[in-house]
Parts: sequence; C-alpha cells; structure tokens
Amino acid sequence: MKDIQSQPDFRRIHIRKVGVKNISYPITVLDKANKTQKTVATFNMYVDLPHRFKGTHMSRFIEILNRFHGEINLRNFHSILSEMKGKLQAEEAHIEIEFPYFLKKAQPESLTTVEYQCKMHGSLKQSDDLILEIQIPIFPPPPTQSLASLPKSLGHWGVAIVTLRFRHFIWIEDLIRLVESVTSVSLADVCSKEHSHAALEVESLTRNLGEKLKENSDIKWYAVTVKNFSEGCNTFASLEWPESLRKNHDKPTYF
Repeated sequence: MKDIQSQPDFRRIHIRKVGVKNISYPITVLDKANKTQKTVATFNMYVDLPHRFKGTHMSRFIEILNRFHGEINLRNFHSILSEMKGKLQAEEAHIEIEFPYFLKKAQPESLTTVEYQCKMHGSLKQSDDLILEIQIPIFPPPPTQSLASLPKSLGHWGVAIVTLRFRHFIWIEDLIRLVESVTSVSLADVCSKEHSHAALEVESLTRNLGEKLKENSDIKWYAVTVKNFSEGCNTFASLEWPESLRKNHDKPTYF
C-alpha cells in the first residue's frame, strides 16, 4: 500500500498546525514530597506540515505518547518534542497538557486535599520553549478576620492564574506555596480595612504577587491574573513582566 501522506505535494501550501487534540491519557508528574504523583491529563499535540508533504501520520502522535508512558514531566518535554519533530519530519512541534494536581494541606482541625489546574505548553523549533500555568484558588480570610464589606463569593473568593517561563526547574508545590503566601496575607490585610472594595482587593493582590514573583531569580517571565468571584459580576486585574518578552514569546492559545 502506498504511503500517501509522505508523497510530495506540489500545491506549495504550508499548514501551520496539524495534529490531535483532547486526548485523555494517564501521566506521572513530579511531586516534591512523594517523588511522583499519578493523574490524568488532556493532550493536544500538533506540528507544522511543510508544503512538500501531502499529510501527516496522525497515529504517530499516539505512538510517541505510548513510548513516553509514565515519563511525561517538565524535565523531559524536550525529548518528547524532539521525537515529534523527527518522526513527523516537521520544522516545529507543540504539545499542550492540562491536568489536575493535588496537594495535601493542613487545616486547623483536619488534613484536606486541594486541587490545582495546571497547563504546560512546550514548543520546539530551533530552540525549545516551555510555559507553565497554574490556577490557584484564593480562599477568603477566616471569619474572625472578615468584614461585612467583603464581597460574597461563590465558593472561593477568587483565583490567581500564574503563567511563567523559568530559567531553572521549579517545583509545582513551591510555586503554589509562594503564591498562597502572598494571597493569604494580602487578602486578610486588604479586607481588614474599613473601606474594602473588590476592585481594590484584586488590584492590590495582583501587584503583590507580581513583586513576589519578580524576586525569584529562577523565573525569567511571568503573567499574573487575579479574579474575584463576586455576586453580580467578576472583577479582575492582570500584569506581565518583563513586557519586552511579549513580542518574541507569545503566550499559547489552547485550542
């Protein structure tokens, strides 16, 4: 049987993205306390299709996933992307993973497990690029610290969405704790003031998070969005640092 996909194509039309999406697949992620943590991720995998090829063998994406089964983590994204480029004869490869990450946290009278939604986007052309995004729920202060002016929230007070590129490896747990060390203190401080307002709380939290992330020498770029889930409407604020990287390193669009 002829291999139609690898035959030359004389229309000279370059396809920017071709691949597979919404694949549920078990993965093992790095866990600082327990070494590893098993979870289920949703994958998008795609490459560019040079104009000289008629098509791409879609089954090869799944073959690559199977080959790295149990070894998909921040540290070997480059190997996965390199194999995608090589197997599919592409000039550029991308992989997007979305997964829940669970962290046990001590409460005053119990031990609870909190879920954090994570995304990783890796791309490889001449050099590789890796972006990590974590959604970290923001809980309201304990009742003894809350005032009547605190907006009523639907479940959580809100969420902090942190997206970053890093110079050196960062544990997911360390990033979560860094963010929570800011949100817990900042929210309690802002809400203790007599004239607390949702928009001011969001803006203050966003600035405080930005300052804390900027102090971490392992982080070379970040974007922060803080959202408050108030009744009637949601308020939000966002920032990015350094902005000079925005033109050269566009944030990924999950499709």
